[in-house]
Amino acid sequence: MYLYPKWIRLWHLVNAIMFIILIITGLSMQYTDKTNAAYVIGFAKAVKWHNFAAFILVLNYIFFVTGNLLTNNGKYYRIGEKHFFSNLVIQFKYYSSGMFKGEKHPFPVTEERKFNPLQKITYVLALYLALPLLIISGIGLLLPEITIKTFFGVSGLILTDILHISMGFLLSIFMIIHIYICTLGHKPTSLFRGIITGYHVSDEE
Repeated sequence: MYLYPKWIRLWHLVNAIMFIILIITGLSMQYTDKTNAAYVIGFAKAVKWHNFAAFILVLNYIFFVTGNLLTNNGKYYRIGEKHFFSNLVIQFKYYSSGMFKGEKHPFPVTEERKFNPLQKITYVLALYLALPLLIISGIGLLLPEITIKTFFGVSGLILTDILHISMGFLLSIFMIIHIYICTLGHKPTSLFRGIITGYHVSDEE
C-alpha cells in the first residue's frame, strides 16, 4: 500500500541528513579544543556546519508541520482513540516478548493506521515536544541576548544549554531505536525500502 508520499520522503531524508550532521558537529564542539585538538572536525568548522544544519532543520520542521496540517498525514499523529493506553501495553508486550515467539503483530499497518500505539506516542513526543524544545533552546544559545538572564538564581544560558544537550541526547537515542525498529518489518530491509519507494509491504504479503 502507498503510505509515504513524496513530500514525507523528502522531509524524512533531509531530516535524517541534517540530524546526523548536528550529532557529529555537536559532539565535535563538546569535545574539541577551540585552538588545537579536534574530536571529529575543528571547532570553528563544527560551529559553522552545526548552525547551517540547524537552520535547514528548522525550515524542514516547518515544512513537516505545515504538511501535516494541510494533508491527511496529520491524522496519524492524533492521540485520543478509545483504549489507546491499554493498546500501548499490548504493543509493549509484543515488542518485549511476543515478536520473539512468532506472534502476529497486534496492530498491523493499514491506510488508516500507519503507526502502532507505541510508535505513535513516541513520534508525537519526539516531533512535537523534544524537537521544538531542541529548536527553541538552540535559538536561545545562538542569540544569548534573548535568553532569560537568571532563573531561580541559575544562569538562564546554562539552563538553556542543558535543555539543548538533553533534547539532543534523547533524540539521538530515538534515532538509534528508530533505525532498529525499522529492521522489524516483513524483511529487515522492507521498511527501509518503503520510505524510499513510498510503498509499505505488510507481513501478510
